Amino acid sequence: MSEKLTISYYQHNDVVELSRDLIGKKIVSNINGELTSGIITETEAYRGYDDKACHSHLGRFTDRTKVMYEPGGVAYVYLCYGIHHLFNIITNTDGNADAILIRAVEPVEGIDIMLKRRGKKKLDKTLTSGPGNFSKAFALDKSFYGADLTGDEVWIEKSDLFRFRESDIISTTRIGIDYADEDKNLPWRFYLNTSDYISRR
Repeated sequence: MSEKLTISYYQHNDVVELSRDLIGKKIVSNINGELTSGIITETEAYRGYDDKACHSHLGRFTDRTKVMYEPGGVAYVYLCYGIHHLFNIITNTDGNADAILIRAVEPVEGIDIMLKRRGKKKLDKTLTSGPGNFSKAFALDKSFYGADLTGDEVWIEKSDLFRFRESDIISTTRIGIDYADEDKNLPWRFYLNTSDYISRR
């Protein structure tokens, strides 16, 4: 097994830099003996207190957002539109409430398992493109709210499976946050331009 990212990695104080750095890393789920993995190809950064697009903006603290205030290295999973589970990584130190949404991955291991979970017959880029599709393919639902990302069910590893240049990582605006006023224009979505597994270019 490759080297897992450590707690100190997740507790870096710049969520935007981390969101970019996660491109090319490998995310793994091992649930009920079914292992799936993929290379992270698209992320979005959400910066706690001063980001109008972030669930913890201005210190908002609810039953849903409380895990965001924990030290980085745990999962924040919530249900969107009553349909899609969205899988986020909490970063920074205790109380900062920064998060990174995983929007897409390129499948590596367990593709047959992912196809079954998604009810699909054949592999195409829609399997794990888009945050809801990714979460379903990897069986990451609300039961993983608060999960330890250095544990044995879901984690992220360093990877050299994909070779790419820094210039292959595109920085652009986030998706579906028109309510966030001027913050909707922040270039805090990152994607790997050489991959087909992207929710939107």
